[in-house]
Amino acid sequence: MSTPLDVATAGHIQIWTINQPEVGNAITGLDVIEAIENAVDEANADTAIRAIILTGAGKIFSAGGNVKEMADGRGMFGVDERAKRRAYVTGIQRIPRALQRLEVPIIAAVNGAAIGAGLDLAMMCDIRIASDRASFAESFVSIGLIPGDGGTWFLPRAIGWERAAEMTFTGDRIDAATALDWGLVSRVVPHENLIAESDQLAERIAKNPGEALRMAKRLLQESQAGSLESVLGMAAAMQPLAHLDPEHEARIAKWRTE
Repeated sequence: MSTPLDVATAGHIQIWTINQPEVGNAITGLDVIEAIENAVDEANADTAIRAIILTGAGKIFSAGGNVKEMADGRGMFGVDERAKRRAYVTGIQRIPRALQRLEVPIIAAVNGAAIGAGLDLAMMCDIRIASDRASFAESFVSIGLIPGDGGTWFLPRAIGWERAAEMTFTGDRIDAATALDWGLVSRVVPHENLIAESDQLAERIAKNPGEALRMAKRLLQESQAGSLESVLGMAAAMQPLAHLDPEHEARIAKWRTE
């Protein structure tokens, strides 16, 4: 029986695959949301995990919302209008909250279209690598909606206010080359090389001590909104812990003998 999110582990690296190609790897169902939350909690608890790759099964990374459910008034879209706000809080907004607490570096391997909440999901990742077949759209306004999952927070931080405004206000789709030019992704690779290239990057990350990686990620997150003083304070508190990590001591001992 298939699961909405396949998790495969090889050494220090996990690959998370959204496995709902029949609905465009939509992420608005509670089963997907809960699967992502569980994967986050399990990765946080497993200190052997040092890097994660997130991708989609089939030809689409994620179409975001399940438009058929939206049209039919089912799932999170089937509640009374007065309850819809709460449905977002207890539904899809659980994904950005979960990924925000993920301690492990995560790479989005965007294998196809990343549309609406699918684009926002990619933006929740630390690094994005795109297939040359990938495309991206903040498409909510085209169906009379707004980004309900934090897209207006993530997108400007990646590509700047004006380009985020253009994508948000037009709903237009951009191709992988434009996404690279705008800084939405860090690189574009041939489609057939996407997972291999993502895995090579994950390996370069995972060769580093796990606790240092997790603390460095936390500092980067704090730097998005915190002041310099708050980041310096966190760094001063975390660094002594890093010095005590046996992996740090082993790396220093190895450096001395080289």
